[in-house]
Amino acid sequence: MSAGQRPSMGQLSEPAAAAAIGAACKTLYLTGAAQVAGSMAAEAARQRLSHQGYLAEVLTYECEERDNRSRARRIKEAKFPRSKRLEDLDLAQIPDLPPATLTHLATGAWIDAGEPLVLLGNSGTGKTHLLIGLGMAAAEQGRRVRYITTAALVNELVEAADNKELSRLVAKYARLDLLCLDEVGYVKLDTHGAELLFQIITAREERASIACASNAPFSEWGQTFTDPRLAAAVVDRLTFRGHIINTGTDSYRLKTTQQTINNKSRQN
Repeated sequence: MSAGQRPSMGQLSEPAAAAAIGAACKTLYLTGAAQVAGSMAAEAARQRLSHQGYLAEVLTYECEERDNRSRARRIKEAKFPRSKRLEDLDLAQIPDLPPATLTHLATGAWIDAGEPLVLLGNSGTGKTHLLIGLGMAAAEQGRRVRYITTAALVNELVEAADNKELSRLVAKYARLDLLCLDEVGYVKLDTHGAELLFQIITAREERASIACASNAPFSEWGQTFTDPRLAAAVVDRLTFRGHIINTGTDSYRLKTTQQTINNKSRQN
């Protein structure tokens, strides 16, 4: 057989064909196709699919598996503390969030436009659920997302500054499509930490979205950022062309706990 000449398919036995498919899939990194090529071949024979029909089924499965793996990888890279889905959110507890608004936010169009999102409300009112749910939706749609608390981000920035790696870290966060910043206002920041956080916010201004959640109204952010002028600048950047949603003051986690206790009491 001359170099480059391929034997006809009729010259391959079934075991040899299966081995050739496995080797080719490994070379081409078709891990999904490698798993189902044999079973799909048997099913294709039963359904009397053409060769093209069988090939289409195998390649479609490979594409779907790659999409699934990519979504799983992006969600893992986002470092969400737990899984939260938008469809599990109880909108009846958040009157300031109409279903149409949530549907619009779920599309991620605001992320593509570089618009910020601010969630304000007391603990237990669904801020983190909404923040993670929107972040997971964005990641599954193919966007680069990172979830982090404000305190953890500031600690990262301070450590990077001490190691003379601040520019690299700021650039890393600037490349994200969506930064989900939780617990703004929970911890009082010193001047250095607040200024470093401001660098991240400025690097993303009007170019890449930040979604943040806070239990403090804007009027109290000066207590977190210590310098009133810096606090005003942060609020200005996080609200310009942004979406502001008030999740309320009544904790539905507490409501759920109280209802559970009341139900148990009635049963007893």
